[in-house]
Amino acid sequence: MAQLDPARNSLWRLFLTVHTRLLERVEQDFRQAGLPTFEWYDVLVALKQAPDRRLRLSELAQVLLVNRTNVTRLVDRLETAGLIRRETCADDRRGAFAVLTEAGLSMQQKMWTIYARSIARYFGRHLTEADVAVFTQALSAMLETLDER
Repeated sequence: MAQLDPARNSLWRLFLTVHTRLLERVEQDFRQAGLPTFEWYDVLVALKQAPDRRLRLSELAQVLLVNRTNVTRLVDRLETAGLIRRETCADDRRGAFAVLTEAGLSMQQKMWTIYARSIARYFGRHLTEADVAVFTQALSAMLETLDER
């Protein structure tokens, strides 16, 4: 088992703190622009990137890394807002698809404008090209190892 040295422990805590604060700032920017939450953005972009802009609810839960109950509630709210619609699954009546609507696509694009600006302002401007290369290499190696398990 690997030992955790003080420098890596401090870096881990810093990483978590920065991650939390960055997301808080993005949420604040969304609120100030009169836009929905980051949670909604995650759903909209996942559907935008999916084939035919649709995913089964179970697939959406996997993409979002949340449980099925939470994704069902979230889908309910987005459907009420007209940003997605549900379609029944022809080969499995118990299954349902979440499908991105044109209004949902438009909302995702509005949110992306704010989100991209926030990423640049709070994250990107603090990184040199060398930082980007090292950070990318380190995080990619971690993800590759995690995906192997």
